[in-house]
Amino acid sequence: MSEVSEREYNPKEARRAFAAGAVGTAVEYYDFFVYGTAAALVLNGLFFPSFDPVVGTLAAFATFAVGFIVRPIGSVIFGHIGDRFGRKKSLVLSLLLMGVATLVIGLLPNYDDVGVLAPILLVTLRCIQGIALGGEWGGATVLASEYARPHNRGFVGSLVQLGSPIGLLLASGVFALVALLPDEALVSWGWRLPFLLSGVMVAIGLYIRLNLLESPEFIRARAAGEMSSKVPAIDVFRYSWRELITAICIRFAPDIGFYVFGTFIVSYAVATVGFERESILIGVSVAAGIEICTIPLFGKLSDKFGRRPLYLIGAVWWAIIAFPAFWLVNTGSTALAWIAIIITLAIGHAMLWSMAASLNSELFPTRYRLTGANFGLNISAIVAGGPAALIASSLVIWAGGGSWAVSLYVVLAAAVSFVAMLLAPETSKRRLSEDYTTGSLQAIKRQSENAQ
Repeated sequence: MSEVSEREYNPKEARRAFAAGAVGTAVEYYDFFVYGTAAALVLNGLFFPSFDPVVGTLAAFATFAVGFIVRPIGSVIFGHIGDRFGRKKSLVLSLLLMGVATLVIGLLPNYDDVGVLAPILLVTLRCIQGIALGGEWGGATVLASEYARPHNRGFVGSLVQLGSPIGLLLASGVFALVALLPDEALVSWGWRLPFLLSGVMVAIGLYIRLNLLESPEFIRARAAGEMSSKVPAIDVFRYSWRELITAICIRFAPDIGFYVFGTFIVSYAVATVGFERESILIGVSVAAGIEICTIPLFGKLSDKFGRRPLYLIGAVWWAIIAFPAFWLVNTGSTALAWIAIIITLAIGHAMLWSMAASLNSELFPTRYRLTGANFGLNISAIVAGGPAALIASSLVIWAGGGSWAVSLYVVLAAAVSFVAMLLAPETSKRRLSEDYTTGSLQAIKRQSENAQ
């Protein structure tokens, strides 16, 4: 198991850690996805009314991307807190910050009320959301991995990953209900309800996390004097830059694929193909619901067969389905569009996303694991997931309304992830208490033992 003895392992606390990660991450991603869905449907007219509809949608997605650009700031802040003072403190603070920012967005005046101040406030709060999410995922996944046993670390990590589809399911589900309102009610006050609902969810998540014990691996490492990194962010780049490049590049396929078929597809299907927005939101909700079942399945398979072979299969899957998925949406058939969303999210994304928690935790040593895991996700978010919806929207315009350029974009993302994982080591059998970085005392000791 994680590097605590059988006597010290507490199954009840372990289950609480898994729940804290999944519930808190679900709240964080709900908040993030609520904005993405709102950007696709209503925010362009409320906060950027002087633009034409297409440019307004691009501006709304640009503010969505801004939230990703600042996420490395959250990696540094919350990574430092988590690696220096404990995983629990980092988790509580990141959730609180995200909840407050989302709640305030739901109370913002629009452009007609305060003019240019409205988009300025929106972008500012979006930045705060991004900083909070920059610290959330790494903290939740590292805590779960450090509580897990070696033989089921992939499965346990995948349980935390459920926060993403649960958050998407809640966000798209709530917006599907709100979208049933008359257009006038939706634009005037209905769009605010999903943001305000976040307050209740944050309270639940905080209650669970405040009653959580610290990671046993963090306690062990601190007692052994191993938490010696004064500035974790610097040490990640100094000692684990190869692992960091791997962590960034393997995320291209799941990040770009997810935001193309989980967020961008809503505006594309409505504006370009002519779908009713409710039907596409329901399709995204169905896919997210199925993904809640497939993520643990793939996590379990990664424990049995290894992270590397399953990840390579997942990258190939994305390359295969990128074009057919859009062909299905372009038919105008609701059933076929749902199939497209399901095979991309519930299979393609689930396969790769299920291993993200365990992979990132296994790549970095305990002394700066949280910072490294956060950087891996959030630097990728800047160049991959964050701008994906904006790039996809621009590619459709450039291609004259066609989807082929977006499909090619997804194929290229899959190729980056495939090559990165092909060059990466298998990590599923690693011990989290051991430092595998080149030049570490443990690595030198292993080399000496092998030489003998």
